[in-house]
Amino acid sequence: MSGHRVLIVDDEPQILRFLRPALDAAGYDVIEAETGAAAIRDVATKAPDIVILDLGLPDMDGKEVVTRLRAWTQIPIIILSARDRESEKIAALDIGADDYIEKPFGIGELTARIRTALRHKIRSDAGTDKIQSDGLVVDMLNRRVDRDGTTIRLTPKEYDLLALLARHVGKVVTHKILLTSVWGPAHADDMQYLRVFIGQLRAKVERDPSDPKIIATEPGVGYRFIEVEQ
Repeated sequence: MSGHRVLIVDDEPQILRFLRPALDAAGYDVIEAETGAAAIRDVATKAPDIVILDLGLPDMDGKEVVTRLRAWTQIPIIILSARDRESEKIAALDIGADDYIEKPFGIGELTARIRTALRHKIRSDAGTDKIQSDGLVVDMLNRRVDRDGTTIRLTPKEYDLLALLARHVGKVVTHKILLTSVWGPAHADDMQYLRVFIGQLRAKVERDPSDPKIIATEPGVGYRFIEVEQ
């Protein structure tokens, strides 16, 4: 059983009636909030391990909740919303949400995203220096990348891009965050530039670059480093 505490922030009773028993059955300790203000208070006082947050709350937009929480905590936040516009996803992720799932959704998908977000938090808290996926090892301490024991030669920018994705393993990293973090604010809109570098990275780190398993594309939003077990 998990034992992790999940805060669900949603004012739709049917969503709460659906989620609570499903997450209870998965071993999570569930608490609920129906407003943004209550969510912020509960994060401070009830110490949840992760937040499942709707964007359409009665007192404030969910993105404002993300902004306020990110001012003082790095608790994982998964957006759960019926807003399906890419601009909404990108805005929420750019300000610090860890993931985004559209309504309607399957409980299996949600619990998988929860597990991934919690694993990433544990690694971040522990200060993990090495990230592994499908025989690939990204050694943050030594700026070294190996596959199956053989060192892969990356350019400095290729390494910086891969390391940024790996540090956020399982989490969507938006185009804007990747471009501004690796190349600077002047390159925030250089989408073609990013696609070229992602293609170069895949050619070096994927077993089959035409069918990438480690660096996944989130269409219109960004990329995600996937943990692939051997």
